[in-house]
Amino acid sequence: MGLLNIGRICAVVSLFSGKSAGWIGIDIGSSSVKLVSLSRHGRDIQFDAYAVVPLPSTAVVDGNIEVVAEVSDAIERALKICGGRYAQAIVAVPSSFVITKKLQLSNLFIGLDLEDQVKVEADQFIPYPLDEVALDFEVLGPVPSAPELNDILLVACRKEGAELREDAVTSAGLKCGIIDVDTYAMERLLALMGEDSDSKMVAIADIGASTLALNVFRDGEVIYNREQAFGGNELTNLIHQREGMEQDAVEYALREGSLSEEIYESMVRPFSNTVVQQLSRALQFFYSSGIQGELSTLYLCGGVSSLEDLCSQMEEELEIPVRLLDLMSITKAGSKLNAERLRRDAPVLVKACGLALRSFDQ
Repeated sequence: MGLLNIGRICAVVSLFSGKSAGWIGIDIGSSSVKLVSLSRHGRDIQFDAYAVVPLPSTAVVDGNIEVVAEVSDAIERALKICGGRYAQAIVAVPSSFVITKKLQLSNLFIGLDLEDQVKVEADQFIPYPLDEVALDFEVLGPVPSAPELNDILLVACRKEGAELREDAVTSAGLKCGIIDVDTYAMERLLALMGEDSDSKMVAIADIGASTLALNVFRDGEVIYNREQAFGGNELTNLIHQREGMEQDAVEYALREGSLSEEIYESMVRPFSNTVVQQLSRALQFFYSSGIQGELSTLYLCGGVSSLEDLCSQMEEELEIPVRLLDLMSITKAGSKLNAERLRRDAPVLVKACGLALRSFDQ
């Protein structure tokens, strides 16, 4: 029906149905490209290969790919680091680019008739001409109170955002097999973690280079999403300016925990306090949104989440359990990988890992 391919529910249900072959998850962020290749062995999910390659600051701005060639070059370099043969890529558009709506349509609509009816419904609430929009939908099942109707999840975004990602991937020599939505990648991880049931609410705060995204889930489905302009670039730029370190070197040192004690005390610790304040503010917006209930757990991911003592600082301030989203609790490192290095890099690989999980449904 369009460039998007959400596969949201079936990806969770059939997660253990097959082994990845030639697929790779690609997270295109504002400061780097992250690639992850997974395979399944019994019920174990294994990291076979991964790479994190920095991007120029002008390549991706506010989630928009501005220079396709720079993103494509980074993907090519990442593929060389990963090794192996990959033919298909799974990428995602940011949830802020996406319009989602749940429709209720007669179960008499099937096949092309259903597609046509979905387009008719979409035209009523999407504020762009349909020829400028990438659409996909999924039949969720009968409406409990009206079994003659089906719940339909409709997802739409501007074609440009999807097409630029496809261009970057194909220019790197891969086929863009799936264009997903980043929050659905998070949903798959929650399913693996067993955090997709019992009606409890959990949140994932993805604190990246330039954006803090708060996603709240109930029963494994996103019910709230908000992004704000704040991220690790502020700390990276500060250390770069004061210490003269190259920005790539700063980001590497932050992941490795190898900055001097003086830099940590004078710049990193105050920045950690700012992160806590920003996330507290984001949660205030959530609680004022009218959604009922209390969060059971807040998970952190993204490059900033690995800052020392950040989880304990947030837990003390927010008075709810705060945990690092630990990929290594639900996956294992392949024999060719350095398990300790993977554990250090894991916070920035969360989204790419969630995308790579789609490969098991193909």
